[in-house]
Amino acid sequence: MFSKLNNAARLKSESEDPQGALSKPVPAEPKVPPGQYLKAVRERLQIGMREVQDASLVIASEEGNENFYVSPARLTQIENEESVPSFYKLFSLCSIYGLDLNDVLGRYGVNANRTRAYRTRFVPEITRTTSAEIYGFEDKVLVPVRIDATFRWETTQLVNRVVAMWGEIPAAFLLRSNPRRHTYGFVGLADKTMFPLLRLGSLLMIDPERKRVAHDGWKNEFDRPIYFVELRDGYRCGWCQVEGSRLILIPHPVSNVPVQSFNLTTEAEVLGQVVGVAMRLVPPSMSSPALGSKLPGPSEIAR
Repeated sequence: MFSKLNNAARLKSESEDPQGALSKPVPAEPKVPPGQYLKAVRERLQIGMREVQDASLVIASEEGNENFYVSPARLTQIENEESVPSFYKLFSLCSIYGLDLNDVLGRYGVNANRTRAYRTRFVPEITRTTSAEIYGFEDKVLVPVRIDATFRWETTQLVNRVVAMWGEIPAAFLLRSNPRRHTYGFVGLADKTMFPLLRLGSLLMIDPERKRVAHDGWKNEFDRPIYFVELRDGYRCGWCQVEGSRLILIPHPVSNVPVQSFNLTTEAEVLGQVVGVAMRLVPPSMSSPALGSKLPGPSEIAR
């Protein structure tokens, strides 16, 4: 009886001494190897190895590729050894366990969002399509969370000066912000087809539902539809005109690029109309860090 009281008094004294409790080091959570993580998920779902095998066999059959098949022996290697499974088998396991494929890839050290960091570093001279997909649910995006009350929507102003507070939200929250999916293109640094209307390095928003080339309806060059076209040797962006089975790609007259003609059946395909553009008005080499506006510092960001 006295021992119970002593134990209770000892627990009470420790709870009343927060300094002593804080002084004890908190052990760091050990990083679980991806194979053991997959095993833990399977066991939590109470799925046997034979069930994984049967389910993967269905996936392999419907996908028409035997690489999606996961045998019990291979599953044992994945779970208990430092064996990296193929992309096909990861696809099957994520489908069976209900996991996010990109999250599991991250556990193997592959961050799909890192492709954006390298995208502009390689072959920037080529006009091409690009992706706007968000793969990581934990990635943060800096957004304005409160606008200055004195801001007037009728006037043109600097966004950084009218934002009263900046904040960070998970990028996944923006996945459904657009009611319609768009394709995004990049104007290559050597593609002067629509210069100076579209400057080199511009980022284009393309509506894939607007593939039919318009023949009239515009009053000036700014209203005339611009189309993103896929060719045998890459992509082009410009005004278009259809004459029978031929697609005439018309450049901006200031660009000095010649008019080109392609067969619509075998040589060219209109991917959609350009409906938005983001571009620099001053080349990067001419911008000065001292004169340019800066993003808010860490102390100004609401977390």
